Amino acid sequence: MKNKTIDYVLRATWQAVARMYNEEASKYDATMSLAFALLSIDREGTSSTLLGPNMGMEATSLTRTLKKMEEHGLITREKNPNDGRGVIIKLTPLGIEKRELSKEKVKRFNEKVLSSVSEEKLKHFFEVTDIVNTLVSNKSIFEED
Repeated sequence: MKNKTIDYVLRATWQAVARMYNEEASKYDATMSLAFALLSIDREGTSSTLLGPNMGMEATSLTRTLKKMEEHGLITREKNPNDGRGVIIKLTPLGIEKRELSKEKVKRFNEKVLSSVSEEKLKHFFEVTDIVNTLVSNKSIFEED
């Protein structure tokens, strides 16, 4: 344990989870990013300008993901009625179907973890991740003392 740093454990765990989701998504000719995008799009549609920040995704990656989703018939792009320059991303019936499938996979992951971890340990996990996120958000990790 003394050789494992916090950032190493976070990174290794996230990579394992991402690999697991990508393996599962590949069974449906998809990726984790695509599934995450499906889950991030509201049933009524989501502004493309909100989608990137909500997903924590760079514009170029988001553009590539949306293009692939459009090619697969999962989404449509419509002009934003409130802002002529903007675009609303909407799920197609196939997109809604795949969104529900993605939702089930995420629920299953959560149920499996919840059944394997005590409520107290999970509470501590969320407390620690909240602290890490706050430290990072406040840019207090590398600031001068």
